[in-house]
Amino acid sequence: MFEPNMLLSVAAVFFLAAFVKGVTGLGFSTTALPFLVLTIGLKETLPLLIIPSILSNLLVMRSAGYFRVSCSQFWPLYIATLPGIVVGLILLNSFDSHTCAAVLGGVLVIYSAMALRNPTFRLTNAKVRWLQTPVGCVTGVLNGMTGSQVVPVVPYLLSLPIERDHFVQASNISFTLSSLVMSLGLTQLGLMTLETNAISSFGIILVFAGVQLGTRFRRWLSPSMFRRTVLIVLICLGSSLVFRLMI
Repeated sequence: MFEPNMLLSVAAVFFLAAFVKGVTGLGFSTTALPFLVLTIGLKETLPLLIIPSILSNLLVMRSAGYFRVSCSQFWPLYIATLPGIVVGLILLNSFDSHTCAAVLGGVLVIYSAMALRNPTFRLTNAKVRWLQTPVGCVTGVLNGMTGSQVVPVVPYLLSLPIERDHFVQASNISFTLSSLVMSLGLTQLGLMTLETNAISSFGIILVFAGVQLGTRFRRWLSPSMFRRTVLIVLICLGSSLVFRLMI
């Protein structure tokens, strides 16, 4: 299924996404998804990102702390994500790949636009608790259908008065749990094969190299400027995924 030129494209995107993560902290999957979807398709992309995503998340979680606190505070959100992913995978298997890719494009445009604006809104205490279940469920549906794990869980967590490391831990628990469930679902759908697992495992090397180089490069480049540039690129790529459905 994967020709040499296609493998080179996958390897280049893995390294680029890891480099962006090292410089800006932007999620690996968030950056890699639109490039690979435009190259090889959504259903072929999703299984390739599982293993690198899980390992990069675990590395971040180990150094962030707040694991027990996050599990205790956000367990309704995490649990609600699980049935949402199942629904999303059913939609992925039912709808045309271009339709799911267009949904992914819309999600990326919304997420990147919100990140560019850097909103400072805060949820009231009364809304924080009861929003966890719908936020988790919608995040799961979008994750299962498109592979994107950031909306609406990241904007939700950003609206809470929690420490930066607490936010990192809480969001990465959600990402990791989603990725584990996605791996099971994609296996059931026949999308995770020995070939995709081998390519995904090889990508670990590129991920580590890209993150290390990006972390060093951060010293010479303004992270805020680079982050804005990446988000603008994601908006353009997300828009192209939407427009492809209209052509």
